[in-house]
Amino acid sequence: MDEIFPRVFRQGSKILTMNPLQGRRLFTEQLASVGGTEYRVWDPNRSKPAAAIAKGLRQFPLKPGSKVLYLGIASGQTASYFSNIIGPSGIVYGIEISERCFRELLPAAKALGNIMPILADARKPETYGWVEPIDVIMEDVATNDQSEIMIRNAEKFLKKGGHAMMVIKSRSIDVTKEPDEIYKQEERKLSKHFRIVERVRLDPYEKDHMFYLMTPK
Repeated sequence: MDEIFPRVFRQGSKILTMNPLQGRRLFTEQLASVGGTEYRVWDPNRSKPAAAIAKGLRQFPLKPGSKVLYLGIASGQTASYFSNIIGPSGIVYGIEISERCFRELLPAAKALGNIMPILADARKPETYGWVEPIDVIMEDVATNDQSEIMIRNAEKFLKKGGHAMMVIKSRSIDVTKEPDEIYKQEERKLSKHFRIVERVRLDPYEKDHMFYLMTPK
């Protein structure tokens, strides 16, 4: 087994993080025991950052102690792996607009202890303006103003030298245009504010999705 990023491991084709809740599944993930330590299998079919890693992402900015702002945290499945990576000295501030998803997030947040759920609209960062400066922003929202949401939140919260990760969902922006046209359109917006470090197509795990890793200019 190899540690490919801090606290992210690969065993064969599987991506793993250590399970802080020994013997317990938070969702429907597989558990694996390696050398007497229990790990959670991070499924690229159910998590876009895992899909990016499976497709060859070369840099992944999370590390123990990272402070993360997760826009569109939903029920917290991907964020639970972020939680495993950053550990008890880190924190994930999870923004979610759906009350149903927010309720589903609460048990995982309570069990892990380093996820803070926030019921709010990611378009309005002023409504959670008390959040501290952030090392990493992750955005996973299905709207046609995804780039504007990332720019607005990064300007308010992202530390100098921090990282932004987001998934461009081309069909959420315009179903009439080819995905490559959408990616170029959104990159023009993002490039005014960020340096794009990596871009990874998520097909076949997520059709017509592109994952971006960026740093602020």
